[in-house]
Amino acid sequence: MSSEDQLQVLVLDIYSQIKGTPLELELFKQAQIISQNPLLRSSELKQTVIETLSKKEHGTQLKNTVYKYLQKRPAVPHPKAGPEHLKEPLTYIRKAQSNWDKRIVKSLNSMCTELGVPLARKRSEKDQKEVIVHWGELGTAAPDLSAFRPVYAPKDFLEVLVGLRNPNAHSGEPSSFSSLWGIIQVPLRIRSIMELRLRFNEMSINQCQTGVDDNPDIPPELFDNDRSKLAKKVLNNKHSPLSQEFLKKGAPPGVRAELWKQTLGVDVDQIDQLYYEQLKSYVVQHDLLVDSLIYKDVKLTATNDDQYFVFEDYIYQVLFPFSRDTQVLDHFKHSSANPPKSYIRGKLGVEEFAVHYPPNGVIPFHGFAMYVAPLCYIYDDPVVLYYVFRELYMRYFFRLHQISSHPQSIVSLCLLFESLLQSQEPQLFLHLKTIQAQPLRIAFKWLIRAFSGYLDSEQVLLLWDRVLAYNSLEILAVLAVAIFSFRKTNLLQVGTASAAEGVLADITTLKVVPLIQLSLFST
Repeated sequence: MSSEDQLQVLVLDIYSQIKGTPLELELFKQAQIISQNPLLRSSELKQTVIETLSKKEHGTQLKNTVYKYLQKRPAVPHPKAGPEHLKEPLTYIRKAQSNWDKRIVKSLNSMCTELGVPLARKRSEKDQKEVIVHWGELGTAAPDLSAFRPVYAPKDFLEVLVGLRNPNAHSGEPSSFSSLWGIIQVPLRIRSIMELRLRFNEMSINQCQTGVDDNPDIPPELFDNDRSKLAKKVLNNKHSPLSQEFLKKGAPPGVRAELWKQTLGVDVDQIDQLYYEQLKSYVVQHDLLVDSLIYKDVKLTATNDDQYFVFEDYIYQVLFPFSRDTQVLDHFKHSSANPPKSYIRGKLGVEEFAVHYPPNGVIPFHGFAMYVAPLCYIYDDPVVLYYVFRELYMRYFFRLHQISSHPQSIVSLCLLFESLLQSQEPQLFLHLKTIQAQPLRIAFKWLIRAFSGYLDSEQVLLLWDRVLAYNSLEILAVLAVAIFSFRKTNLLQVGTASAAEGVLADITTLKVVPLIQLSLFST
């Protein structure tokens, strides 16, 4: 495929994103107005329309839409590659994800059989009224959850990743891209420490950061005041790439909500409000088995957390509609996974009678609710909260619980963590390995939840600022290495795996930005 052909495909894909939207209608309307100018020559029409629209507000919206698409767009595969390569180019990775998908579905079906509950059922009129009345306090309407269990926990998923092997690799010969002493033995290309320093250069020690007040030359109040003023200018510009660049040094808390919305391209209008109400009506009409899984997860995680228990009802108001949102299925186009299917009774295997279950294709695991919890500190409107979470999930979080060779996948993050820790702290890594305390088995729960529930909430938000700013999850692995380095002295003194876990059991007092700076730029 030539570069011109690729460009044409790209343009058509982007057009499909805006086709039928209010933005397309407004751009067409503006173009018509411009073209009706009697003084305009036909030879100048195209260029004049482009130049005029680019200077108007809707021109900025179009640029933001294109930018949002490019941020999520998968790499272009080889022109002779099959359609499956769009999802995952490595056959053995595809097979591993497929087997994992089947395992999750089997676990879900087994739960249905054991408990005698259907995957979905229509609520009675009485139950529907109950849901409507208690929508703002859904936590009080939780069913009996004692018999329910999470479909899988992070440690189950880690065991699958540990078992990954490239069948074409020579046994006993570690790849230059795999971990020598670690438990992830997949030959994937990851960044070196020098590449990471270049990637996260704006976080270097000699540059001031929001959330850090250790620069003796600049009073923190002055820096924060200047950042807040600059943030307002960035927001007034309404340009997504500009707000993303601004986030590289962190967001002032008072403007974080708007900066994230602008960076993610989330602009909740009346149509979005109506769509959320439609999703809400689906929750009212039907009770899904995954609703009980969500209830169970929230009760086990957010409700038991001193930082997040007050947001229990908000989390339900996000995750219940999310489970019904078929637009979430779009991320499977560039995901190694496939949405699970359910069949009408008696029609097993007949595709015409298959439906995605749950409708969004995402079966929640233990800890899933923690992707939502920190956002509750930023957004008090559950509708806006919903759309920001959905965009974060479809852009980043889905990669944390799917098997993929993508550079931002959980597999790559695990490999990056082990490789960095070996190169930066070889003595520590070897000591932990010797006492049967593989570092990744401790750090994995941090990575799969993007540290939510383990760090102080404000530190989680400062960390996620950088995820958005660099459009990268690699910062999670860097921080995990930094935490091990910070607790190195204590870790070298322990003699058992349980003692090592105890040293790292509580990391809520740690400061994200200084740790990352020390890990990347102190040597």
